Amino acid sequence: MRVSAKSDYALRALIEMAGRADGKAVSAEELGRLQEIPHGFLQAILADLRRAGIVMSQRGQSGGWRMGRPAADVSVADVIRAVDGPLVSVYGLRPEAVSYNESAEVLQYVWIAARRSLREVFEQVTIQGLADGQLPDAVTARTADEDAWQPH
Repeated sequence: MRVSAKSDYALRALIEMAGRADGKAVSAEELGRLQEIPHGFLQAILADLRRAGIVMSQRGQSGGWRMGRPAADVSVADVIRAVDGPLVSVYGLRPEAVSYNESAEVLQYVWIAARRSLREVFEQVTIQGLADGQLPDAVTARTADEDAWQPH
């Protein structure tokens, strides 16, 4: 799986928002500065997150961006889907919509299994957990094996 810059930036911006103890709105300029995200790119990401109901914008002197839902109710999967679409796609199609000839149809099962594995991690991890620096035990356990850290 390739994590896009868009997903990475979106998650970093949301961690920054969720980590604010006062819950006040934060400007896109400040988010970009704190997380080193290009302003124009961040504006497009925030628009995607707003359409998904993950963030909301607030106008006025104390305006900016804040969580549109509790950070504990927003998963990494929700964010990736909001900015990049489905977790797994095969030439733009969902794995269950792909069709192969008889000799290659087993590939569809590989794509479905990969999506399930990604869901097992991405749907458990919330923005609040990330902001608090805490991951579910099942996710942390996946990083305990030294092989998990090795490029293959």
